[in-house]
Amino acid sequence: MPVLIEEAIPGRPYWWQDVDFRECAEELPKYCDVLVIGAGYTGLSAALVAADADASVVVLDAGQPGHGASTRNGGMFGAHPKLSWQALARQFGPDTADALFGEANPALSFVKNLIKREKIKCDFQESGRIQLAWTQRHMDDLRLLAKSLREKTDVKFRLVERDGLEAEIATDRYFGGMVFEEHCGIDPQKFHAGLLDAVIRRDVPVIGNCAVREVETALTRHNVRTDLGEIKPKKIILATNGYSSDIFRWFQKRVFPLPSYLIATEKLPVDMIRKLAPGGRMMVETRARRSYYRASPDGKRILFGGRASMRDIPLEKAADRLHQTMTEIWPSMADVSATHVWTGNTGYAFGEMPAVGEAEGLIYAMGYSGSGTVMAPYLGAKAGYLALGDKRAKTAFSEVELRTSMLHSGGTPHFLRAADLWYRHVVDRRETRRGRSGG
Repeated sequence: MPVLIEEAIPGRPYWWQDVDFRECAEELPKYCDVLVIGAGYTGLSAALVAADADASVVVLDAGQPGHGASTRNGGMFGAHPKLSWQALARQFGPDTADALFGEANPALSFVKNLIKREKIKCDFQESGRIQLAWTQRHMDDLRLLAKSLREKTDVKFRLVERDGLEAEIATDRYFGGMVFEEHCGIDPQKFHAGLLDAVIRRDVPVIGNCAVREVETALTRHNVRTDLGEIKPKKIILATNGYSSDIFRWFQKRVFPLPSYLIATEKLPVDMIRKLAPGGRMMVETRARRSYYRASPDGKRILFGGRASMRDIPLEKAADRLHQTMTEIWPSMADVSATHVWTGNTGYAFGEMPAVGEAEGLIYAMGYSGSGTVMAPYLGAKAGYLALGDKRAKTAFSEVELRTSMLHSGGTPHFLRAADLWYRHVVDRRETRRGRSGG
């Protein structure tokens, strides 16, 4: 049975069904206080902060605002630290590690309050999220993470032993898990549309299909040349993450695009989905495939994403790989087809942590490395405050250095071809063996 139904349109996200993207401003002003480059979660959140401080703001996007990762992700909404405390302490020192852990709940609360304040209708569900241990060793790592969370944060979580997983997911593939009670699910396109509406309500011009071609930085006013002419802002916020163009080489060298692929199944009986995932959680794995999956907001489909490849591959091939992984977890899904397959760029930092700061005369927030649904609007706001010189810009993420690598000089990340081969033929096979043996 084919994975994709004949009517599927490869490349069109499930979230874009019946969506008419909003028409935006077309005329480029000559001057502004704050120019935001990138109209995803980061840029729109930065624009809100600056506009509410009575700054004149303009937002530009090289394409249609919302066509990037902000409307292509899985809609998983949470902000626990991606790395262990020990890993963060090695990279940035123990004090910064403490502060990064301590900022998890404030980040989550900030974006929840943003949704409430702006009355954004985005199918917000307080479902919780479970991190599933692929091996016993991964479960031991989760116990170590639990210890750090108890000591360093007020994040609400609980460990689930292997014999308790049947209440969360109908599979015997995992060795336990960690439930983050306050994590949520959203429709990412609706969330983006709500942010965009909030910005436009403040009379901020949001101009799509307006690529930036050249930036000349200066002490008082910069000069920016675009497809629609020139604009002279006092401050520039770069919010392009995994979609930075070649003129932003300094940032390209530090944050590279890593593709993530997703499929949406055909409609299924609601009872079947409840049986597959009785906990109703957002679900993520610890193994290198980085599988993440959930029920759709209407409870009628499974949305399944992950690392089908670390480089661009045909979407039909990605769908086959994701479907195979899904049926390894749930063998009963073998005959279920997919109606959608799509991809989007994760902006990945070499240190696997996002950062906010100033470089090359530009203020930036980027490098979310797979945790952007909450961290992008949160750090976008921090970038907005930084542009204003507001003390609310303070964040531990300003202590995170965006590192370079000798493997990457910017532009196309060619090293991902070799990394993909290593991952697929060494790491994935090793983890598969360990998952079966419990190692």
